[in-house]
Order: sequence, then structure tokens, then C-alpha cells
Amino acid sequence: MTDRLGELSAAGVAVWLDDLSRVRLSSGGLDQLRREKHMVGVTTNPTIFAKALSDADEYNWQLRDLAVRGVSVEEAVRMLTTYDVRWATDVMRPAYDSSAGVDGRVSIEVDPRLAYETEKTVAEAKSLWWLVDRPNLYIKIPATEAGLPAITATLAEGISVNVTLIFGLDRYSQVMDAFLAGLEQAKANGHDLTKIGSVASFFVSRVDAEVDKRLEKIGSAEAKGLKGKAAVANAQLAYERYTEVFSSDRWQTLADAGAHPQRPLWASTSTKNPDYRDVIYVEELVAPGTVNTMPEAVIHAYADHGETRGDTITGAYDAARKVLGDLISVGVDFDDVINTLEREGVEKFETSWEELLDGVRKSLEAAASGVGHPNQAAQGSADAAQQAGGNA
Repeated sequence: MTDRLGELSAAGVAVWLDDLSRVRLSSGGLDQLRREKHMVGVTTNPTIFAKALSDADEYNWQLRDLAVRGVSVEEAVRMLTTYDVRWATDVMRPAYDSSAGVDGRVSIEVDPRLAYETEKTVAEAKSLWWLVDRPNLYIKIPATEAGLPAITATLAEGISVNVTLIFGLDRYSQVMDAFLAGLEQAKANGHDLTKIGSVASFFVSRVDAEVDKRLEKIGSAEAKGLKGKAAVANAQLAYERYTEVFSSDRWQTLADAGAHPQRPLWASTSTKNPDYRDVIYVEELVAPGTVNTMPEAVIHAYADHGETRGDTITGAYDAARKVLGDLISVGVDFDDVINTLEREGVEKFETSWEELLDGVRKSLEAAASGVGHPNQAAQGSADAAQQAGGNA
């Protein structure tokens, strides 16, 4: 049989899983994906954790202990989620070791309610780094204006960062600048740059979802002919900027000191429109030095019928620029699209976080009373969180 995921990995795309749960950990499912599906990294978000905590009895013993201790809801959330992430980093450690620290990473997100507060984001990032205490951890920080200096400050502490919620090209350029500044400061602070990693999570399918909605509203044949093209074009031009930055003299100085480049990570790669090919956001975004984080269903779909056609990005820059130009010409305000997606992205994860807190609160109350299964109390809140957040 054709090893399609192996071909994808050989083309330079690191396959990561966009999911985590204690069931996946305790059953050995995560390790099986690592061993059998070329999966070399894991990403999480508040929606993923809300669903995981509502679905599994494996959390009951920990919830009962936390309830007995009388911990706050927020402390309980941190204990539960960091326990899973710590376990996952241990499962992924072979991929970390075999790639000299490039892959084998597991990401955990700072409280999304802090997205517009720089100092609190940095403090939260440091706290999560201490709690998990594994070298193959990534701390997820959103690419808001307030997040940019937090990215630099966190990297300067020697902490590896997954920059999340990137939608636009200009913001992506700012993220790469924040990364370079962070490594420069880390070097000045005496940190070993070979130990610091970073990815920049550039969101894909949500761009098509928002643009397609606007194209449908415009209604012309020309507008409708552009549906399903914006997300790939936007990501392809992001990779162009990546190649420019990481061939610069500024980067070479850091590379000479042992630094790893901040790889572009394609996030939100499950198709929102069922009319689109289910692996389009994998097949059309193949290039060396990239990461694609996928829900398990997309991983299996690619293993079944994905087509790796070599590099599908670097030869497409002119066509991608034409797509974005055509969108503007038919009346799509692409800058407004990007601003809307960033704002809504933060709001969705804030909502998911609040629902996660509410679910854990109910679970703690159930555990304290000794009535029923603690995780069942969280089910309604988790369902609401899943609908609000969607895939990262």
C-alpha cells in the first residue's frame, strides 16, 4: 500500500495532531499515531480540552482529589490540562529526540482571556512552562498586538512558543520579527538557542469560510468563481514571506548560533465546506519546513487518498497574488476579513475557556457531593464550547 503520510513527511511537511484527551493517552492511541501515521506533534486548545473532560471517566479520580482539596476552578483546569500535556510530551519524546528537538512538540494555550494583556500573558506562559516542565513543550500565544511583545519576552526567557491565531500576511511578518527579537534577547540572556523552538500557526479554512460568505453575498458569477481560493492563496503568500525572512542576514546570525527557524504551521485544516475536497488544505500547502496540524479524521483521510505532488507552494506565488487581487476587485475587503477573523478567533476561544471553566466547576461540585460521574456535569458546557470554538 502507498504510504501517503510518509510521502507527505518526505516532502518536508511535519504531520501534527490537532487533538488530545486522556482516553487517547491511556489507550495508547496517541503513541499509535506517532508510530504508525508519521505523527510528530500535538496541538491543543480550550475547545479540545472541554470535549475531552466531558467524555471520559479517566478524569474522575483527579476531579475527586481536587474537590477534596478545595482548589479553585481555574487551578483545577490547570492541573487537569497540564497533566494531559505532560503525559503527551512524554509520549512524543522519541520524535523530539530523533529530530534534535525540532518535532515531538506538544502545545498548550495561555488563557485566551489574556489575549490583549502582554504582561499577564508572559506570566501565564512562564507558569505553564514550569508546570509541565518538559523541554518539548510549546506555549501557545495569540498573535494579537498585545501578543507580539509577549512572544518576544517569552522566547527571551528560553521558552518555546507556538504563535496562534495568525490570519493575515502583515501580522505574520510582525510575528516573525517578534520571534527574531526574542531569540536575539535569549542569546543575550545566555540561553542555548538549540533548545528553543517555535512555530507560527497560520489559520487556513476559516479564511475561506469568511471570504466565501462575502462572495456569496456579492452574488456575481465572477465573485462565486473565487470561492474556495482565498485560504490557500493567503497561506502560499505567507510561505513566501517566510522564505524571505529566513534567508536574511539577521536570521543567519541566529542560525550560526544554533537557532532553529520558526516554521509556518498550517492550522484549521479541516474543510468547513463539504463541497471541498477533504484534504485540500494539506495537498495544496506542501513545502519544505512546514507543519500541518490536522484533526485525526484528516490524518486518516490523507492516509487513504491524499496526493503528495511535491512542492505546491513556491511555484504558485503569482497565481496566489492574482487571487487576492481578484477578491479585492469584486468587492471583498480582505483587510476587514483578516481583522474580523482575528477578533472572532479570540472571542471563540474566550467562550470555549469560559465553558471549560463552567464544566469543571460543575464536575468539582459533583465530585464533592459524591453524586454520579463528575465529568457528566460538564457535558452541556463542553457541547457548547465545541460549537463555539471549532478546530484550531
